[in-house]
Amino acid sequence: MKVLVINGSPHPKGCTDRALREVEETLHTCGIETERVNIGTKDIRGCIGCGFCREHGRCVFNDMVNETAPKFAGADGLLVGSPVYYAGANGQLLAFLDRLFYSTSGVFSKAMKVGAAVVSSRRAGSTSAFDEINKYFTICSMPVVSSTYWNEVHGFTAEDVEADLEGLQTMRNLGRNMAFLIKAIDMAKNDIPSQEYGKFTNFHTEG
Repeated sequence: MKVLVINGSPHPKGCTDRALREVEETLHTCGIETERVNIGTKDIRGCIGCGFCREHGRCVFNDMVNETAPKFAGADGLLVGSPVYYAGANGQLLAFLDRLFYSTSGVFSKAMKVGAAVVSSRRAGSTSAFDEINKYFTICSMPVVSSTYWNEVHGFTAEDVEADLEGLQTMRNLGRNMAFLIKAIDMAKNDIPSQEYGKFTNFHTEG
């Protein structure tokens, strides 16, 4: 069993990395493998709604999104970390997630893949970033992993996060909960509910 970890921060040893490492280490102790993808310094464009992915099963922009898609397909869970720069998730990360989720919508099912968001902020804006990331999971029948507080740490540097004992505790509990859900879903894989598709409500009328 494996979790794909996406770090949206451009700082490889920053606050978001420190939070994700706490979750990763806990997952490892619970017998769950992880694979990290760092996108914070990559050149990633936003979705342009061209429809290329619907015909070809991949995004028209051949970058980290297409490289990550098969890793997402093979994972049992997705852990996404974002810094908070301006009262929300990192814009580059949101562009990446828009294209990753949209371009793979007809390629593989995300139903019952476990999703977890982790955010780091100096002071505020963390809960809005948390909500932004969770929406990707809830539109795809992905169970969202919670913890004993919102999945966040606080600080301006990784050293500050070390002093956020409650934040690190929250990360460890998140890791344990994520591992439990992945294992529970695997045990019930023969009873995973089917998903209905095909209905598309559109209130536009011709004429």
